[in-house]
Amino acid sequence: MDIELTREYCLSLPLVTEDMAFGPECLVFRICNKIFACLNLDGRDIIAVKSDPDYALELRDRFPDIEPAWHWNKRYWNQFSLKGGLSTEMIKSLIRHSYSEVVKSLPRKIKIENPVICTVVQ
Repeated sequence: MDIELTREYCLSLPLVTEDMAFGPECLVFRICNKIFACLNLDGRDIIAVKSDPDYALELRDRFPDIEPAWHWNKRYWNQFSLKGGLSTEMIKSLIRHSYSEVVKSLPRKIKIENPVICTVVQ
C-alpha cells in the first residue's frame, strides 16, 4: 500500500481530519481531535497506529515488520513500513483498529452526537 492510498484510506473514515502538528515530515490523522495515526513523510513510508496493549504485543510477536513506535507510548503504539511485508488488508485492519481504539476512549456525549464514528468495524 503506498503512502497516498494510506492517506486516502485514513481520510475515508468518518470525521477524520489531518494536520502536520509535528512539522512537515509527519502527517497526523485525528478523530475528534485525538490522534489515531501518524504517517511519516520522510521517504521511509512508516505509519504509527494505536492499539490495544495486548494486541500490540501480539502483533509484534506475529509480524516481524511491526515494532514499537518511535516517539510514541510503546505500550499502545506500533509502527510499520508501508513498503514491508504486510498486506493492504492487514494495513487497513490496523488503521481501523487504531481508529476504533481512539473512538472507545472518547466521551459518551461525543459518541452520541456523532454515531457514525461508532460504525467502523475493526
